[in-house]
Amino acid sequence: MLENFILLPNLLKICYLLYQFSSSVKELPTSAKSMSTIGQRGVHYLQKLKAANVPAALIEKGQNRVIDASLTLIRERAKLKGELVRALGGAGASSTLLGVPLGHNSSFLQGPAFAPPRIREAIWCGSTNSTTEEGKQLNDPRVLTDVGDVPVQEIRDCGVDDDRLMNVISESVKLVMEEDPLRPLVLGGDHSISFPVVRAVSEKLGGPVDILHLDAHPDIYNAFEGNIYSHASSFARIMEGGYARRLLQVGIRSITSEGREQGKRFGVEQYEMRTFSRDRHLLENLKLGEGVKGVYISVDVDCLDPAFAPGVSHIEPGGLSFRDVLNILHNLQGDVVAADVVEFNPQRDTVDGMTAMVAAKIVRELTAKISK
Repeated sequence: MLENFILLPNLLKICYLLYQFSSSVKELPTSAKSMSTIGQRGVHYLQKLKAANVPAALIEKGQNRVIDASLTLIRERAKLKGELVRALGGAGASSTLLGVPLGHNSSFLQGPAFAPPRIREAIWCGSTNSTTEEGKQLNDPRVLTDVGDVPVQEIRDCGVDDDRLMNVISESVKLVMEEDPLRPLVLGGDHSISFPVVRAVSEKLGGPVDILHLDAHPDIYNAFEGNIYSHASSFARIMEGGYARRLLQVGIRSITSEGREQGKRFGVEQYEMRTFSRDRHLLENLKLGEGVKGVYISVDVDCLDPAFAPGVSHIEPGGLSFRDVLNILHNLQGDVVAADVVEFNPQRDTVDGMTAMVAAKIVRELTAKISK
């Protein structure tokens, strides 16, 4: 007993030091702590190899093997799911989940990289059933299938840069689309993933699409903070590439002069929340995709007011209600060929996973919109 009292001051000192250390660490966002190490590991490793005079061709050959293996997994899973849906018959289009757990192009927090498994978990949560509001059954493979995730961090860990990573994402989307009647419903990830996904959809279909983009931000900076692949620049890349005929941005309430200038430059139809009451009837009765290859829908979860979806990196009050979003999606007329749901940050969600369920509900209703 006496020994315990003697040890107590030292234990208290240790506990105090640990507390000070943990407090200083907590000053960093959790997502930044966990993702910065992962995201930079491959880059630093590659630099060391170059410093050791390892031939660049040798490094690239190894990277190519990892990329090929990653694409092979997506290809074979898509092929299997496509064969299953075709064998069952009766499906003109089947929504197919493809996760892209990428967060390093975020300008603030990188937690969206952890979103795909949380969204999947919420989709199949026992607290709700597997029927969409329009009556489609998610447990029918002809309505919804899943080909897994693009192994983003594993690829980056090999020192693969963003130019090649974006190509891997595009190729993964094309592999899904090769298996008729599968159509990609992509789970982000930050919003930078929309560029390679839309590019793949447009190239695979042979022409531009109309895009319905729900977001608090226009994400159309030329190169935010010098990063052409920033999540705040994805739609600049899409419009530059000619992958969209029309781009409608709905829910905007955080926009700079550059965002407006870029919008004018590319002919973007920007609908800001300050005029939503006036624009509501138009937005809830959209007809898109005629004369092009179809409609692409991109939903940034922060389009919603944070009262409905607090688990996002960029909290912007004054957003859409959840029913506003569903009304826009449900009433949209057009052939939806692909979609994404991005910017859910599990590390800022409530303890009961409220935003995960919100993101999952959006995925469920997009599934119903795509499948037929």
